[in-house]
Amino acid sequence: MDELPLDQVRTLLAVVDEGTFDAAAAALHVTPSAVSQRVKALEQRTGRVLLMRTKPVRATESGEVVVRFARQLARLERDARAELGMAEGLGPVRLPIAVNADSLATWFLTALARVPQDPPVCIELHREDESYTTALLREGQVMAAVTSSPDPVAGCSVRTLGLARYLPAASPGFAASRLAGSLAQDLRRAPVIVFDRKDELQDRFVQSLTGDAASGAGPVRHAVPTSEGFRDAVVAGLGWGMVPEQQARPLVRTGELVLLAPRRPLDVPLYWQQWKLDSPALSMVARVVAETAGEALRRPSRATP
Repeated sequence: MDELPLDQVRTLLAVVDEGTFDAAAAALHVTPSAVSQRVKALEQRTGRVLLMRTKPVRATESGEVVVRFARQLARLERDARAELGMAEGLGPVRLPIAVNADSLATWFLTALARVPQDPPVCIELHREDESYTTALLREGQVMAAVTSSPDPVAGCSVRTLGLARYLPAASPGFAASRLAGSLAQDLRRAPVIVFDRKDELQDRFVQSLTGDAASGAGPVRHAVPTSEGFRDAVVAGLGWGMVPEQQARPLVRTGELVLLAPRRPLDVPLYWQQWKLDSPALSMVARVVAETAGEALRRPSRATP
């Protein structure tokens, strides 16, 4: 394939980021006609449709490849300018990162607080379920992600962070009134708390009890899309749920929660995926995240009690 003209690549990125051709034109200080011509020229050069002309504009699968290349190119250019002493006026380094809500609520902010700020680094967090954060990497929206997938996205490296442990828990009153019989059968009928429709942890736990992959938690599902709100909903007795160990243990000690199956936790492996870029800022954040995860998460080799 012929080389990709940089002005066309940057224009495509601007359209995706701004959402419309007119907004991209304003950001680039050119006319909307010039933006449209550059995108069409890039599509002709690649022989592929790169954008879906929706509102907002979205990149196609082929377009995502070019968008990711554009972001990587911008990062390399910035780092090169910094090393050449041409960083004046660039502002802080911006690192978009995808992370799941439970990591964000339990240990990830501790990691970010440890990131050195000389030179300053601006973190832009995208919250997404750990099973879906790699999609943001693939689309080029983020440079790194906490994910449950060990399979690297194209152009990314992977390192193990550890195991996030979840404990099946409920309020004492809920457990006494709703879960007094066979736990496996009761959980298939009792109200349950889920994070959102992507949350499969509760179903996976019930399946581990029944040995039936077709079984799952009950049909009454209260969706609470924040980690703290999820925990509070379980404490309030709205339903049972899989609560992160760091949140559950203190509440068990105070009697606000009871564990439904103390010997049957659910461990979710977490990984760090990032672009393969020689970026000092990204490497520094990756190191701090890995160190903090090593303190907060369980090691994969540790036996489940």
